[in-house]
Amino acid sequence: MLQTPTKPEILLIVPNSIGLYVTPEQFEALALANRDLRLERTATGELIVNPPTGWETGERNWNLSGELYLWWRSAGEPGKAFDSSTGFILQNGATRSPDASWVSRQRWDALTPAQKGTFPHICPDFVVELRSTSDTLSDLQAKMREYMENGALLGWLLNPKQRQVEIYRPGQNVEVLENPVELSGEDILPGFILNLNKLWV
Repeated sequence: MLQTPTKPEILLIVPNSIGLYVTPEQFEALALANRDLRLERTATGELIVNPPTGWETGERNWNLSGELYLWWRSAGEPGKAFDSSTGFILQNGATRSPDASWVSRQRWDALTPAQKGTFPHICPDFVVELRSTSDTLSDLQAKMREYMENGALLGWLLNPKQRQVEIYRPGQNVEVLENPVELSGEDILPGFILNLNKLWV
């Protein structure tokens, strides 16, 4: 069992051979009580606790979010852009937190106030996962496929150590780029160009 530091009640977690499992309500309470942790929940309810990043990954995340923000601002603030601290409840029930993401204005405005709760019930149109040294590539690839299956239109899996990028699009084979200089947001994020030199350093 886990006890949150800000609430007296005890949240019961059912352990099994794979890990710790929580209900959506338990997950939300844990996330609110542990804002400095990056928590995720799989479609089957398994709790995933992501440790704080090292300085290199933190710097890359900062650069990534900054570039997305600059595009968003210069493009007239289309839709909603988010950093790695934002969790989204996907259609399959998982709660995921991409390292950077964007939701179109049309899809965001279609959500009800309840769906825009603590964790919005939507899969972003655009998602980015940035691999750190503690990340397993196969786990990140599974997350990227999950995003595509739940409504994402474009996804980038960035692997700085190998200077490799995997581009995900729904219904298409994954495109693998070796040591690219930049990436295009294509017609999903018109005009967004990510210069990868700062992320590869």
